[in-house]
Amino acid sequence: MGNYTEEIDKLIKETLTQEEVKFYDGLEEQNVFQMFGGLFQGKNKWLLLLMNIIILVFFVLFVYCVVQFFNVESTKELLMWGIGSLMSLFAVSMLKLFAWMQMDKNALLREIKRLELQVFSLAGRISK
Repeated sequence: MGNYTEEIDKLIKETLTQEEVKFYDGLEEQNVFQMFGGLFQGKNKWLLLLMNIIILVFFVLFVYCVVQFFNVESTKELLMWGIGSLMSLFAVSMLKLFAWMQMDKNALLREIKRLELQVFSLAGRISK
């Protein structure tokens, strides 16, 4: 399968200009760290930066609630700190889920761009 992909990439690069080839090479598959770094590029980087700060605040709140949970003795306070820790952990997980969905969206957009280039390349070969 890898050989077939390399052959397709070679055919596509033959029909594209140098500038388009550079763009096509930039659309390669990324690892997790590159995808995470890609969250902080583009129009919504301020939103993701703010979300990470909020995630940090909720995580500190979670740790504080857990520490308080183990320091109290009454059942009512145990429930209060336990629910507080669960709610803050829930908030962290939901915000992380949003970030992972953004990473997936960026990967899908990259693949759509690759497909567009492949269609453009195929159209160029047919018209010749």
